Amino acid sequence: MAKKEGAKATGGVQQPVPAGYIPALQKKYKEEIVAALMKEFSYKSIMQVPRLEKIIINQGVGGAVNDKKLIEVAQNELTTITGQKAIQTFSKKDISNFKLRKGMPIGVKVTLRRAKMYEFLDRLVAVSLPRIRDFRGISDKFDGRGNYSLGIKEQIIFPEIDIDKITKILGMEISFVTTAGNDKEAYALLRAFGLPFKNANKK
Repeated sequence: MAKKEGAKATGGVQQPVPAGYIPALQKKYKEEIVAALMKEFSYKSIMQVPRLEKIIINQGVGGAVNDKKLIEVAQNELTTITGQKAIQTFSKKDISNFKLRKGMPIGVKVTLRRAKMYEFLDRLVAVSLPRIRDFRGISDKFDGRGNYSLGIKEQIIFPEIDIDKITKILGMEISFVTTAGNDKEAYALLRAFGLPFKNANKK
């Protein structure tokens, strides 16, 4: 039996990713993006070309302090969206005003790499972002170190989520970690992957 590399979320069900499978965006990076960035930034070596290292999806669940079931719901939803088991995140300190104690679950998180990372990015760009109401592109503000974070207000933009089964609207932060040495190179990399920046045509 062929070794399974991971799982791919399709229609709310995680499907096995065949061994040796190369996602379309990963193939595009190797065949098109690398050459384009080498020309744009005059890199002398292919090793200088920035790459997408990982995508981290964080979801805060503030209501979990009063309703522990919300954490389980969020964990299942994020697992469905990404095709990878989401883990819980916990409070690092006591905050009496919010009835929060150290060690309490307050959110869920997934870190995607390799094939599952490219699959998620492809679905995000091609399907999910266009489903945002009155969508006009995403901000082009980076963190100064070649990384980018995107805020999503509602998990229902992901088609893997069944709106009829939603118990609470939750937002999330999607962080793109790159090997780029600066924001300009990271911007060019993510733009080449298809992220729809608002001012892409002006740069």
